[in-house]
Amino acid sequence: MQQTDTSPVLVTGATGRVGRLVVDRLLDAGVPVRALVRRPEAAALFPPKVEVVTGDLTAPETLDPALKGARAVFLVWTAPPRTTEAVVERLAAHVRQVVFLSSPHQTPHPFFQQPNPLKALHADIERLLAAADLRTTLLRPGMFASNALAWWAPAIQAGDVVRWPHGAAESAPIDDRDIAAVAARTLGDDTYAGGDYVLTGPESLTQAAQLDVIGDALGRRIAFEEITPDAFRSLWQGTAPGAAIDMLLAAWSAAVGRPAYLTTAVSDILGTPPRTFRRWAVDHATAFTQRP
Repeated sequence: MQQTDTSPVLVTGATGRVGRLVVDRLLDAGVPVRALVRRPEAAALFPPKVEVVTGDLTAPETLDPALKGARAVFLVWTAPPRTTEAVVERLAAHVRQVVFLSSPHQTPHPFFQQPNPLKALHADIERLLAAADLRTTLLRPGMFASNALAWWAPAIQAGDVVRWPHGAAESAPIDDRDIAAVAARTLGDDTYAGGDYVLTGPESLTQAAQLDVIGDALGRRIAFEEITPDAFRSLWQGTAPGAAIDMLLAAWSAAVGRPAYLTTAVSDILGTPPRTFRRWAVDHATAFTQRP
């Protein structure tokens, strides 16, 4: 990884599933890291080498101490949209490079073209970054492999049947570790500034096939029952926003019978192929057997 100076990289969303991994990958590469957290007690989550600073995207004025002296920012938007313009203005005033964790909302595959509450937000942030005096890299991961934990782990841990809609819908789950590795590489090497990368796993798998892969990793069969979209809405009512549930149902419906959109961006950037979903399932097998 190319390093041009010893100024720190600021990681927002540093306690999240991707941001926390980005912190580790940057440290492994010898890049100084500054982690943005909303609560001071979160500092205990990081190794001693990480400089932890408090700040909040909903209060842009609190970001100045975190941005001072930084050379690049890993931006994960985890706040309401009302402060996007003010935050980007502050980024442009302090740093020269931003790597933004966006989404594949411009990808012409029907899976990504359904109504999506994040689409307008991500598009607006991209517009603001493009208009600012910043060298911006856009990372657009598709379906996260780790979604399987939120979706299916509770039923699998309990030994229940996984009841799910659109079992034939195909996606190309990407390992969170590969997203973080790409982010760390692009943050540590200015030659990636200006890039726009859709990140996917290496293979197209139906949802039913993904459950079979998890079952293989656990050494047992996972029972799967196809349910209707209305039954899914009833099952998940109150656990996720209705707009998000509708978006997922529409995306899965559009993906039935169509191979997932695949790219070579991960291997192009890292020089190694992305991890398979089978590798992810084996590495996270205990998460499907141990209740939190």
